[in-house]
Amino acid sequence: MLYWLAQLLDFEGILNLVRYQTFRAGATLMTALVIGLIIGPKFIDMLRVRQGKGQPIREDGPQSHLAKRGTPTMGGLMILVSVVLSMLIWMDLSNPFVWACLAVTIGFGIIGFLDDYDKVSKNSHRGVSGKVRLLAEFAVAGVAAWLIVSEIHTWLYVPFVSDRAIPLGPFYYVFAAIVIVGAGNAVNLTDGLDGLATMPVIIAAGTFAIICYLAGRVDYSEYLGIPHVPMAGELAIFCAAIMGAGLAFLWFNAPPAAVFMGDTGSLALGGALGAIAVASHHEIVLAIVGGLFVFEALSVIIQVFWFKRTGKRVFRMAPIHHHFEQLGWSESKVVIRFWIVAIVLALVGLSTLKLR
Repeated sequence: MLYWLAQLLDFEGILNLVRYQTFRAGATLMTALVIGLIIGPKFIDMLRVRQGKGQPIREDGPQSHLAKRGTPTMGGLMILVSVVLSMLIWMDLSNPFVWACLAVTIGFGIIGFLDDYDKVSKNSHRGVSGKVRLLAEFAVAGVAAWLIVSEIHTWLYVPFVSDRAIPLGPFYYVFAAIVIVGAGNAVNLTDGLDGLATMPVIIAAGTFAIICYLAGRVDYSEYLGIPHVPMAGELAIFCAAIMGAGLAFLWFNAPPAAVFMGDTGSLALGGALGAIAVASHHEIVLAIVGGLFVFEALSVIIQVFWFKRTGKRVFRMAPIHHHFEQLGWSESKVVIRFWIVAIVLALVGLSTLKLR
């Protein structure tokens, strides 16, 4: 809105800062942070009153988690409100990438909300059928992929290699949808401990804020040998909104958590990262930067596959963070060490910008 006003009224002087993406990114981060901190307490009280028993805790999970009974879920609503409001204030709403990524964020948030609602209302950890959820996710991701691909070409760029791309043609639409859905579910699987998913999402969003800004600039993208994507720079502001909203949520989600983000938040944030990676043509880099999420998802896939084949488990419990809990690691130790891994992977992902 402010960017539109700056264009319409021809802001001058200090008000002209509204035209700059770097300024708006910082302002968006602070706006989302403040909104999240202000609405947080009332949101949590509302969720606690409406949910009663809070998020159902699995009896077959780590026994230490039973103490978390009564903690409300759906805290992802706080994140969505903070992200959307800060975006409407600071972003260039004529940018089609903004609407594609916002469609994924809200669409996946609604799917996650329905899943959380089903769990809470039935006091069961099962939620909505996995098949129904996936179909809905692919429908949303398909629409977003169509919006994004209408503005970019259908090439898949390979990190560490300059001026090399794989032309996927029509298959790119399917590939883009898979990236978005995969990212959403990978973050969702990671969200099992207080703060475990939130900080890695913030780290990944910060990394992609840099990538999107550089990809959106002709001079920087040419110098670094990365694909230039006109209008991608605006997504740096989207990433900043995710960072600010995530930091505000972490304030309340820090151990012991006063609220869980639930599928409402984890699906939305993961899907948003996937859409941003597709729009900036850094899909493979997302697998590096978000390697922690990939590792969590793979641990579940491996565990299920091997157990069905042999009746034995590869890990003591999946996702992998529960495996380390079963090995005797405290929850805080698992969370902080996983944060460290996320930071290292983000640095590796950023190195792909120049190592070509």
